[in-house]
Formats: sequence, C-alpha cells, structure tokens
Amino acid sequence: MNKRVIASSTLASVLALAIGQARAADTQPAQEKCFGVAKAGQNDCATATGSHSCAGQTKVDNAADDWKYVAKGTCEKMGGKTAETKK
Repeated sequence: MNKRVIASSTLASVLALAIGQARAADTQPAQEKCFGVAKAGQNDCATATGSHSCAGQTKVDNAADDWKYVAKGTCEKMGGKTAETKK
C-alpha cells in the first residue's frame, strides 16, 4: 500500500511540473535577434558573417555581426539593429 501511495504522489508531481512549465513557456514575451548589442562572450549564436559558429564566442563588445535575443521592440532602444533594419 505504501509503495502505491509513493508512486501516485510521484506521478502527480511530475504531471504538475510538466503543466507548470508549459504554462510558463506560453507567458514569455516574443523575442527578436538584435545585432550589435552582445557583450564579449554573451552572443546567442553564430555571426551573420560566419566568423564563428557558436554561442558565447564573440571576442568584442557590440560587434555588428554578432546577435543576441532581446524582447521584441527593444533592440533599437538598446542601440542595436534587427535583421529587418540591418538590410
């Protein structure tokens, strides 16, 4: 009997955690790529020019070809450019 209670409690906890994470993902604000605002070592992915291929590899602050995800609508306020304004 005791094992059944433990198993049921564990299953209920796992389900509650999964539902909570799904709801949290729905509430995150929309994001956009913002070029020219990433600090050294804090870029989110590869450069636009291909000089490196992974997150965290930028060597200088605010490199024009490195990008970072920011909340939608805040990029230009931070002094960066979105993919649309970069063209």
